[in-house]
Amino acid sequence: MENDARLHLDVSVDERFPRHGITKLLKKLRPQWKPEDVQIKAFTEGITNQLMGCYVGSLTEDAVVLVRVFGLMTEQFLDREKEMKMFRVLHKHGCGPQLYCSFNNGICYEFVRGVVLDDMFLKEPSVYRLIATEMGKIHAIKSGEIGNSSLMTPVLWSRLSKFLTLAQSSDDPVRSRSSGHLEVPSMKTIIKEIEELKSHLYHIDSQVVLCHNDLLTKNIIYNQEEGTVKFIDYEYADVNYQAYDIGNHFNEFAGVNNVDFSLYPSRELQFDWLSAYLESFKRSSGVESFVTKKEVKELYVKVCKFSLVAHFFWCLWALVQAKHSTIDFDFQGERDPDPRLQPDSPSAHLHPELNHHLRSPGVASPPPTNLDEIFN
Repeated sequence: MENDARLHLDVSVDERFPRHGITKLLKKLRPQWKPEDVQIKAFTEGITNQLMGCYVGSLTEDAVVLVRVFGLMTEQFLDREKEMKMFRVLHKHGCGPQLYCSFNNGICYEFVRGVVLDDMFLKEPSVYRLIATEMGKIHAIKSGEIGNSSLMTPVLWSRLSKFLTLAQSSDDPVRSRSSGHLEVPSMKTIIKEIEELKSHLYHIDSQVVLCHNDLLTKNIIYNQEEGTVKFIDYEYADVNYQAYDIGNHFNEFAGVNNVDFSLYPSRELQFDWLSAYLESFKRSSGVESFVTKKEVKELYVKVCKFSLVAHFFWCLWALVQAKHSTIDFDFQGERDPDPRLQPDSPSAHLHPELNHHLRSPGVASPPPTNLDEIFN
């Protein structure tokens, strides 16, 4: 099926009534399957797109074709061509599934063996070291494989700018899907805070590498039998700061639906995680894999700093999604403030709606009283 990696089918799948469109796709991808025998299983973990598994007979991993229907209006802030390139590059390096085809509003790809990682495993050394090792392997892939290496600049700031533009340009108010939300801060406040972070982070010497950029547990497939993890969903994957990708993942230890920042990884866990990561990154880059304590500490400081802007990124993403997405998920509530937020947290001076995703408990203990203490 490798020759079909660049196949595009002129088919659209209605997310409400998908069977008709899926039948057309499978006629090309699995011509031996009788349409009346095809079963469709919807996966509900996703909060950007809709994902369905298609199969005939029993639900066995080898026989499943995954169909992902892109979320409404996501083309405004996602580069789908870049996503296709990432699929091919990661599959080539043994880091991702095979892409079968694209269609007008989605893609079809290979099922990855294993289960979606449960949050409880994030702090298991045997598991988080696998995650660190896999990220190191991906970060070592030459960024030139997805484009002109001379033009490889971090995607972070341009994406934040795009989210800001979308959040400001829509005439529609944010549609609240739960009660009790605080007032969303003004764009003036948000822009001021982003500029403050950018002025500090712009001069941080973080390597620019090929990043996943969205490594929450729902995007990690764990195969306990084989002792492996694989990352899925590459729509945000692109060239970015090494420390951002790691810091964003550490933020995700707090969870998505029931966010609890007391679960943010301890300094000891972060040091162990980063040691495994650096060893893998060096080995995959073809250099001596010995890692010093100095290297771990330097990366730790950079990760703590970049974890802050990762919070901002998903705050803006949530505001845009709340306006446009048709998925039944409380995007505003997903970014509501943590009720345990203390006034001496790193970002306590910020608007409370953003506080929830503008903290980095791993920066210091006890937490610093302001951002200047972090960045100086």
